Amino acid sequence: MLEMEEEYEGNVEATGEDFSVEPAESRRPFRALLDVGLIRTTTGNHVFGALKGALDGGLDIPHSDKRFAGFSKDSKQLDAEVHRKYIYGGHVAAYMRTLMEDEPEKYQSHFSEYIKKGIDADSIEGMYKRVHAAIRADPTQKRSEKQPPKEHKRFNLKRLTYEERKAKLIERLNALNAAVGADDDEDEDDE
Repeated sequence: MLEMEEEYEGNVEATGEDFSVEPAESRRPFRALLDVGLIRTTTGNHVFGALKGALDGGLDIPHSDKRFAGFSKDSKQLDAEVHRKYIYGGHVAAYMRTLMEDEPEKYQSHFSEYIKKGIDADSIEGMYKRVHAAIRADPTQKRSEKQPPKEHKRFNLKRLTYEERKAKLIERLNALNAAVGADDDEDEDDE
């Protein structure tokens, strides 16, 4: 589209360090602003992970590294190794290991899709590296292979046409008249 991907390649290897794209001589980088909306801007929030991905992709977004995962309030510095661990799913791998040891049945239910695909705690980082490489190779959005539902779920009744409503009313009146007629016949038989 803008044909800026060669000029502003971004951060090729996600190291966890803060990355800001520098303007080149011919064109300045594409500038964007992060609008978090109503999301709470706590340190390590997912929205800042998306911000880091956009920065590594070569966008120029004004930011501070204070909200990235791994920022320490005490030392007022970003720990790049902790941030890298979060980028490559190290926190998920640690949770998988904890669940595997403490609650195996909960591990089976929480990570059933991972187990089906043969992904364990040790292979999560490799999976994320392959995903990053695939996005770098072809960043175009792929359409989902998921089949659309055969029939639309309907949670309310279908609206009837005038003729259908009229026929339904006549059917109810006939049933009501038949029921009243049957009651009259029973009353005459009792007397």
